[in-house]
Amino acid sequence: MRMNRLTLTAAGIVGAAALLAVPAEANAAQTTTTGIIGTTTTCGASGLQAGLSTRVCAEIAGDSVQLYGQISLAGPPSPGTPWPQTVELITGLSGQVVGGASLGSISGYTRFTASTVQVRGVGGTVPCGSTVHGSFSAAAYPWGPVPVTVDVVVPC
Repeated sequence: MRMNRLTLTAAGIVGAAALLAVPAEANAAQTTTTGIIGTTTTCGASGLQAGLSTRVCAEIAGDSVQLYGQISLAGPPSPGTPWPQTVELITGLSGQVVGGASLGSISGYTRFTASTVQVRGVGGTVPCGSTVHGSFSAAAYPWGPVPVTVDVVVPC
């Protein structure tokens, strides 16, 4: 019985490593939604980091841009997985106007259990017509960060 558990654990680690090797831009679709008060949200492709699904989004309302990173389960937990299980992640969010000013960056620890978590705190006023680049990453031992990105033009 002990050999079976070790074999299953090793197979799970190999499978997770294979999933994490998928480039962050593998799901290249961007989603855009318009909020009720004229806010448009554009999200970059989702990526797999630390065994979780991550995505970075930009909310634009006029000339104001707010970036946020989002962490969620990559899929349903495997049978027998002890959820909810708290994972302590090291996260980083940054943004900049392409060819211009920084919109800031934050990094720190984020607790993830089983429901979607957002990391916010980067943004500012951006001239219309400018392109904003946002980047978000999450890491947990033994997985390093694999940033996901979004590029969006602020409409005039």
